Amino acid sequence: MTILSALARAYDRLPDAPKPGFAAQKIGLVIGLDRDGTPLTATRLTITNGKKEVAQTMSVPAPVKRTAGIKPNSFWDKTAYALGVSAGAGKRTAEEHAAFVRHNTDLIGETADPGLLAFLRFLESWSPDRFTEPLFTEAMKDENVVFALEEDRLARIYLHDRPAARALLETEAPEADDGAPICLVTGEHGNVARLHPSIKGVWGGQTAGGSIVSFNLDAFESYGHSQGDNAPVSEAAAAKYTGALNRFLEKDSGHRVQIGDASTVFWAEAPDQADAAFAESIFAAMVTDMAAEDEAEARQVGDVLDRIRKGQHLDSVAPKVSKGVRFFVLGLAPNAARISIRYWLNSDFGTLAENYARFSRDMAIAPADRQGMPALWQYLAETAVLGKRENVPPNLAGEWMRAILAGTAYPLTLMSTVLMRIRADGGVNARRAAILKAVLVRNFRMEKEAPVGLDPENTRKGYLLGRLFAAYEQAQTAALGRNVNATIKDKFYGSASAQPRKVFAMLESGSANHLSKLGKVRPGQRVNLERTIAGIMDKMKPGDTPDEDPFPASLPAAEQALFGLGYYHQRSAFFARKDAPAEDTDAK
Repeated sequence: MTILSALARAYDRLPDAPKPGFAAQKIGLVIGLDRDGTPLTATRLTITNGKKEVAQTMSVPAPVKRTAGIKPNSFWDKTAYALGVSAGAGKRTAEEHAAFVRHNTDLIGETADPGLLAFLRFLESWSPDRFTEPLFTEAMKDENVVFALEEDRLARIYLHDRPAARALLETEAPEADDGAPICLVTGEHGNVARLHPSIKGVWGGQTAGGSIVSFNLDAFESYGHSQGDNAPVSEAAAAKYTGALNRFLEKDSGHRVQIGDASTVFWAEAPDQADAAFAESIFAAMVTDMAAEDEAEARQVGDVLDRIRKGQHLDSVAPKVSKGVRFFVLGLAPNAARISIRYWLNSDFGTLAENYARFSRDMAIAPADRQGMPALWQYLAETAVLGKRENVPPNLAGEWMRAILAGTAYPLTLMSTVLMRIRADGGVNARRAAILKAVLVRNFRMEKEAPVGLDPENTRKGYLLGRLFAAYEQAQTAALGRNVNATIKDKFYGSASAQPRKVFAMLESGSANHLSKLGKVRPGQRVNLERTIAGIMDKMKPGDTPDEDPFPASLPAAEQALFGLGYYHQRSAFFARKDAPAEDTDAK
């Protein structure tokens, strides 16, 4: 099933989807009209979103596609068109308002409907200089505005909702003839949508919206076709797939998560809508820390997710959603006026759960993160400068998400980015160690070499060097305390993990001094550290000759990842000991 056909099918199942020919838009103003067309009230339509007042979302006649020309909407528009006023310079506001009046007057024509008659009288009598206080305020300019008879306004019966208005909108759309092209989405004959409705809500995209399907240059066209004729999608199918996508992209839709720079929408398809909704709740909990609103459902979702992470098959955990639910995930990112597809999943939910369980096994680390299994965005924050979401490297989130959902190899840029962040700020916490381990296990097949917890028998050079570096750091901390201007981790972690031979001889010499000082105050701790260091060095096998330097000149990326993992395990083991001072091992 293609992306567009899946979205079109989803539109038909949405209980709150706009009807054909309508679209959800932000409407900030309603004008109540007397029957003679006089504006009696002008009411802001806003809701509180956090600390901001934002316009309400309302189903209105589908907006026209505006590029450079002047094109008015039916029965509603922004104030520049509907009222002839704008907060900006408005060089062509008069032309836009004239086009709005002309279009709606021609559309309504002769009518006996009192609401449409009032609207016609308003269009005939209105002039922009009547936009004055106290009825109108400056804050109302550039809002999208709808109209209603004042007697119907409080009942929220707007002009475009009246049966007479809907009948006019239906007659406005031309019927398809037998010679119309076959729609690539539905397989039926239909009038081709030359320009598809805009898709709004993609993070970082243009406020006017973008397009998944568009042909605006000769280089994209073929066989003499222009615009939408190059990929014939019927107007009905275009309205459906964009309507569903716009609905999913709304902030509180329950079908949207932000994964790095990819706006991700997801939905399920099942014979029983309750099973589909439950699968959607499980997926939302998989990739974010978003919990279901209902407390009982949240507990049920949490229990299922915990059992999946422990390796239980979905057939035994939630059999109804294992095979009877089809699941879709679509990742979108802005690309000027177009929208790029970052990833697309079309699978049964059981397969997705298996891939997520494998991801959970890959990310298992001991000691684990103190906050439990982090959400995916929390892992991504470990790859970003200052831990900010907006600093996550471009494309990384999409590539990693695709690998998780499809069960394929992780992007190698994930490992290199984490290694770079560790060198930059000197921190190896549970999340970063888990990421390094996951890449080593899946991409480099190092199930044994990259263990979950400390492995004293591991002989991989990178792992041993990481353990040894942690032991040297512990010796310094135990001898000098924590009030050191810069620890060996602050000074040498980057060079030690990349070019060990340059620094480890110096670190070894320094540790001897630290251990000597420690022996005067804590002889028992000195003995333990010396045993740990000696045990690690015994496994640092030299080359063909005993005199060969056990420290390699350089470490490849995979060994640097093992270095970070060994460092995390050994350092955590020190703090788990009773004779070691407590410290937050997740601190950077």
